[in-house]
Formats: sequence, C-alpha cells, structure tokens
Amino acid sequence: MPFRPGRSALPDRPHDLTGRTYLITGAASGIGAEIARGLAAPGACFAIHTRSNRDGAEETIAALRAAGAKAALFLTDLAEADAGRHLVDSVQARFGRLDVLVSNAGFADRRGFDELDTAGFEKSASVIQRAFFEMASAALPALCAAPAGRVVAIGSFVAKRFQPHAGKFAASAAAKAGLEALVKALAMRLAPHGATANCVIPGYIRKQAGAHSALTPEAWQKLAAEIPLQRLGTPQDVAALVGFLCSPAAGYITAQSIMVDGGLTA
Repeated sequence: MPFRPGRSALPDRPHDLTGRTYLITGAASGIGAEIARGLAAPGACFAIHTRSNRDGAEETIAALRAAGAKAALFLTDLAEADAGRHLVDSVQARFGRLDVLVSNAGFADRRGFDELDTAGFEKSASVIQRAFFEMASAALPALCAAPAGRVVAIGSFVAKRFQPHAGKFAASAAAKAGLEALVKALAMRLAPHGATANCVIPGYIRKQAGAHSALTPEAWQKLAAEIPLQRLGTPQDVAALVGFLCSPAAGYITAQSIMVDGGLTA
C-alpha cells in the first residue's frame, strides 16, 4: 500500500520568513560567526552578541551586511544576573521581533572534580544554564508567535564522554548536560505553537587561524586519531546542522540532542 502522508495536527501556518530576526550569542568568532554567515540572507536581521570581542563581531556584521542582511552588535556579559533577559529585550526593541535564538556563547573550564571550587562551578552554571534560561524565558512570547520559531543551543561532547587522558571539564560537563535538559523542557513548551528547540553537540572542532588554543598542534593531531572519521570538525560542520534546524524543513524535529563529532561518542 503506498505511503500517504497525513495532515499535521497543527493548523497550517504560512512560513513567511521575510525579515526573520536571529539572535546568535558568541558570534564574534568560531562556530557562532560561522552560524551567522550560514544563515545570512537578504532582508534577514541579526543580533550579533559578544561579551568583549568587538572587532570579531564587527567582522561578522560586515559579512552579514555584504549578504544583504541587517545586523547590529550587542555587547553583554551573560554571566551577570538578568543579562540574558536584558539582551533579548534589547534585541526586540531594536528589531521588533525575534524568530530564532541560537545560544552559542560559553567557555570551557578544564578542571577536574577534585580541582574545582564552588565559584568555578557556579560560573559555568551561570554562563551556560542560567543565561540560556533567561534568554529563552524572555523570548518565549515572540518564539510562540513566530511563523517558524526556532531555538538551537550549542552543547558539548564533554557531557557525553569522560576519559582520564583528556581534559576533565567537570563544571562544563555538568552545565552542558543541564543545558540539554532545559532545551527539552523548552521544546515541550514551544511544541503547541509549532516552534522547536534542539541541542547541537559538537565534538573536537578545529580552531580558526590565530585563535588561542590550550592544546599544541601535536595534541590536536592525537585527538583527531581518536575520531572514526579521522579528522577534526570545523565550524562549518556545526553551522550546517544549525542552519537546517533553523529552517522550516526541520519543523518536525524537536527536543533532540544531535552530535556533530565524526563518530567520537558512538
């Protein structure tokens, strides 16, 4: 019997993406900047966030404007209380809407469990979990009203893979694992409105030229040998998946944690 696709349980909603507004945190370099470039389109609006890398953010903005998009810079330290809410409020005041939230900003604490102190644990939780919760809470009405509301949070494989010879990342792993849970909870809240929320989890990603790295080239080479695909990932690898999840074509994918790691955590 031939397959006959059924009708969605949700009413048909036109996907008019003209003037779609994106907020991308940590978009001054690396994965965040590549996500922004991948989503660039004439008429789209971008809120490009960074904590302090103004020069990098301005480069991202220049690339977006060259592609016909509108873009504005937002400098915010997401470790501060209520900074996430203030950021979302500022973006909506500037552009009048918010359709897509990409939560990419974060940092890595390489300390193991017995090396970690309370202040370090709380900093990871604040920047990674609390900031996401604040942004998503403030953006909730706009995301529910958007014709194709999307949330994508960038997780980390350190919450999935624990190896004695690798960086231990106790606080980062805990914070990123909690982030995945928050994304799933948010997805349930958004689902009745046809909006989605997913977590993209990169593996080892190659640093862009000139970027600081805690590892030597030799150490990176050894790590690449552990990956089934035998290479480090690139920011473009991650951005390609984020771009798809932000599109109307991914409207039936939600509450998922999707690895982009070359098979590392298989």
